[in-house]
Amino acid sequence: MSDPTPAPSPGNVPPFAPATEGPYAQREQLITEVLKQIYDPEIPMNIVDLGLIYGFEWSNDAVKLKMTLTAPGCPVAGIIAEEVKMAVEKVPNVKGATVELVWDPPWSPERMSEFAKRQFGFA
Repeated sequence: MSDPTPAPSPGNVPPFAPATEGPYAQREQLITEVLKQIYDPEIPMNIVDLGLIYGFEWSNDAVKLKMTLTAPGCPVAGIIAEEVKMAVEKVPNVKGATVELVWDPPWSPERMSEFAKRQFGFA
């Protein structure tokens, strides 16, 4: 018998939110604030509110940040990933960072924060 729960689609995947408790919660909050200072070069909005951050994976004090871009063919993908890596590594108690660009689930405007949706007229 199959599971009646549909697979997540871009429209029903909740936007990223940093952990609110646990051993890495404070660092995730700080990283998220730092990432709000990085803007998409083509869209006047930060990468967190755009919904480009998908999550963190921790290994001791090193973090792998999973993020996407608004389009797979983005010509500045490497530049943004390096900017994110350098910003994350400046956060206290983060000993190393890697950035993994992922394309699943694909980005869509539904991943944006409520703030960004209002700014762009989606809400």
